[in-house]
Amino acid sequence: MSREPGRSLGSKMIRFAVVGLANTTIDLAAFTVLLWLTLPPLAANVGAWLVAVAFSFVANRFWSFERDRSIPLSHSIFRFISLGALISLGVSSAFIVGLSGWIGVWPAKIAGVVVAAALNFLAARWSIEGRLLR
Repeated sequence: MSREPGRSLGSKMIRFAVVGLANTTIDLAAFTVLLWLTLPPLAANVGAWLVAVAFSFVANRFWSFERDRSIPLSHSIFRFISLGALISLGVSSAFIVGLSGWIGVWPAKIAGVVVAAALNFLAARWSIEGRLLR
């Protein structure tokens, strides 16, 4: 595998966190707009996720991680989006469906974002670098 030399795992984690904060802001802003446009919470969550995942892929691919050039761009995008769908979209949607009636839509959305963050680091690293822990 051909990889660019060197960022430390700590540097990647910090960069991922910065992208994650920006991504969360984008996600919550889009979610707010879509709710304001009277979309149901679950539909607003899917729409916001689509906007946020596009930003997240580009930012993480070019700034957070060291791209494995042996992974074709189409495969990297597919991995990133499919894992993102399972993790961030799946977790946040499950929290909205399961908890919004009990704790409210916003707390459920935020709880889902928090839970998905650590899992997304591993998923993003695998989809862009082709590795999880090394």
